[in-house]
Amino acid sequence: MRRLPLVLLLVLAMPLWAAEPRDLAWTEMIPEGTPPAQEPQAPMHESQGDGGLADESAPPAAQASPAAPVVKALDGQLVRLPGYLVPLETASDGRVREFLLVPYFGACIHVPPPPSNQIVHVRNEPGVQLEVLYQPYWVEGRLRVEQTSSELAEAGYRMTTSKVYPYQLEQ
Repeated sequence: MRRLPLVLLLVLAMPLWAAEPRDLAWTEMIPEGTPPAQEPQAPMHESQGDGGLADESAPPAAQASPAAPVVKALDGQLVRLPGYLVPLETASDGRVREFLLVPYFGACIHVPPPPSNQIVHVRNEPGVQLEVLYQPYWVEGRLRVEQTSSELAEAGYRMTTSKVYPYQLEQ
């Protein structure tokens, strides 16, 4: 009879053990049968040689697919996704606390934004000290299937992160 509470405790604690995020590929965020997105275009305007953080004076390019279909089964999943950060909110200490995560460098800034199912609107506390835009990052957190809007693009997914760290190939 004493084993029942122990077994119950182990069953209830199992999700804590299995709390490792799964690696998610950008292609998994596009529903099967959806036509492929166009390849990224050449940059529309250039940065000022400061690693991509110059004040961009040109207006943002129009997003081709602002309401692209999403994969509803991803809602609530704990994932790890690589990509590039497009800052939306920077705190007075220089840390980026809100950003769009995109699959390729320059999306939303130098080239038209990708379809909304290839953009994740991210909130991160305490924020990321972003020095150059061309640095890719891993972003971990619980993914939500939720349409959000910013001045740069529509996003089909949202995430409040648990971790953001520089991308490195694992060996």
